[in-house]
Amino acid sequence: MTLHFASTTTPRTPDMFGLFVKFVGLATFGALGAFAALGQLQQVSNYGTNPTGVQMFVYRPPGLVANPALVVAMHYCTGTAQAYFSGTQYANLADSLKTFMVIYPDAPDSGGCWDVHTDATLSHNGGGDSIAIVSMVKYAIANYGVDSARVFMTGTSSGAMMTNVLAGAYPDVFAAGAAFAGVPYGCFQGPSMWNSACASGQTTKTGTQWGDMVRNGYPGYTGPRPKLQIWQGTQDTTLNYHNFGEGIKQWTNVFGYSTPAQTTQSNSPLNGWTRSTFGPNFQAISAQGVSHNIPVQHNDVLSWFGLLPGQSTTQPPVTTVPPVTTVPPVTTLPPPIPSTTTTATGPLQTQWGQCGGTGYTGPTACQSPFTCTFLNNWYSQCQ
Repeated sequence: MTLHFASTTTPRTPDMFGLFVKFVGLATFGALGAFAALGQLQQVSNYGTNPTGVQMFVYRPPGLVANPALVVAMHYCTGTAQAYFSGTQYANLADSLKTFMVIYPDAPDSGGCWDVHTDATLSHNGGGDSIAIVSMVKYAIANYGVDSARVFMTGTSSGAMMTNVLAGAYPDVFAAGAAFAGVPYGCFQGPSMWNSACASGQTTKTGTQWGDMVRNGYPGYTGPRPKLQIWQGTQDTTLNYHNFGEGIKQWTNVFGYSTPAQTTQSNSPLNGWTRSTFGPNFQAISAQGVSHNIPVQHNDVLSWFGLLPGQSTTQPPVTTVPPVTTVPPVTTLPPPIPSTTTTATGPLQTQWGQCGGTGYTGPTACQSPFTCTFLNNWYSQCQ
């Protein structure tokens, strides 16, 4: 099936940041094969407040119900709205269920990365990329009849970081979120797009300190906060696995949950993955042996959002956690790419994996036939 777009964007010319961050889509998404969405991705212009020039793309499945739910799906760095549209299954699932539509924002940065570091984007109604995404949501509510109580967000890597940002700065807009391979809210805060200390796992705070950052994103807010899942691979060398633990400290503090987790489930949703549930509004899923290239678990995400058949999606975000059992996926995702292969001479990095850079401590040699290619002082990659 040929994929058509109502509008396209100019191909990116990666900047220094965009080049040195290896994100999920480069390897996994390209392996998914032909995309089978029934409709077209459509661009919407002049949708509202947009100080940074974020582009809005919409997918509305044929036969969409009245007052549908909305999923905002945010791409990884070096990616585009079109890449996340064709590389994930949210549009296909929207076709099948017809109960939700999808917005795919497109980052304005030349490297395709989201602004998750400025004070503006981290602040409620402060500006940055985050306010543009919220404007898209408001446009969808006003023009497509979206149910304002059923607005959800998800993303991969840079998109996962933005999921955390929106959960902190705009808790009044979103009912739930799922972040794959991101960092805690505010971890990248600073003058530059890239924060080496956070990315390499050198940023450590107390739960209260992390929680205060979230609360300062919207001072005085006392309403419900979106349910949140965070997902990360234990072998993530792009955004160090240390951030997974810091994220747990942050969101358990925000929700007032104690640690350790209330329940821990092994091999959930995949063999070797562990699901920790700290309360009805927060889960953390650790993927043993998985690199930054973590496969998106679409059905699990929709279950968390309450969007699978037989689930209620009209409850506020303080409802109980949906059943943990996952519905069989619509399509089979490719297996995760192993992070390294160990040989007599030491570990070897796989294609697209990081193999060098300032502060990097992982494998520096690549599996054959790939070679470690210098991109900049912070990042070299097996290509």
